[in-house]
Amino acid sequence: MIDSSIREPLYRELERWRTAGRVARLWLRDDDAIEPTAALERLLAETKNYGIPVTLAVIPAFTGAPLARRLADEAHVSVAVHGWAHHNHAGPDEKKQELGGPRLEEAVLNELYEGFLKLKDLYPTRFLTMLVPPWNRIDKGLVPKLPALGFESLSTYGRVRGESPLAVVNSHVDLMDWHGTRGGRPTADLIGELVAELKDRFEGRSEPIGVLGHHLVHDAAAWDFLAELFEETAGHPAVEWVSATALVQDQMSTT
Repeated sequence: MIDSSIREPLYRELERWRTAGRVARLWLRDDDAIEPTAALERLLAETKNYGIPVTLAVIPAFTGAPLARRLADEAHVSVAVHGWAHHNHAGPDEKKQELGGPRLEEAVLNELYEGFLKLKDLYPTRFLTMLVPPWNRIDKGLVPKLPALGFESLSTYGRVRGESPLAVVNSHVDLMDWHGTRGGRPTADLIGELVAELKDRFEGRSEPIGVLGHHLVHDAAAWDFLAELFEETAGHPAVEWVSATALVQDQMSTT
């Protein structure tokens, strides 16, 4: 259990929302799914237990029927396209990137289209026409080309800025310490980040708050935080966990 003193800022912020009669919208994205694993089973069990919709960003090149069969009856799961093979094509001194950089635009778009068609075929009832770029990076020049491939939405990391030809539903709170321990980040840091996002939304920003997981590399700290977050927010009058599908539809209906 998380120490009550660490949880207190979240309690106070959610109470402020409740008192004001307002509801914060949260959503969950989890990246790098390929096949059924024990870690995936844990994620599915936790989210189903608390009624939390989850979008799995699936890597098309390496997935297939086993994962599709496992997810077929999981009504709370949607599937997004996580690039093509999650391969880094950037130079040694550049940030990792699959979608863009030195590669030919045609090659990138062909791979994305192949991935789109593959997942659409594997997941007739779970497929979400959303692109989740590996490492949350995509060349800006590629984005206007995505609707022609069938994509209707995009999810990267950070607060949405500027206009886009697609619905944009981003993640904002990443559970993992990628530049340090590569395990779960300290709970106090995660709660502080979540509270900062909640305060930003209370002051007027309308976008939902995205929580980002990577089930295959979760350690005990990451799993414990996720379970505690679900425990504290599922059913809370000031919180609504929303599916990415609903968030995309909401954006598309207002444009």
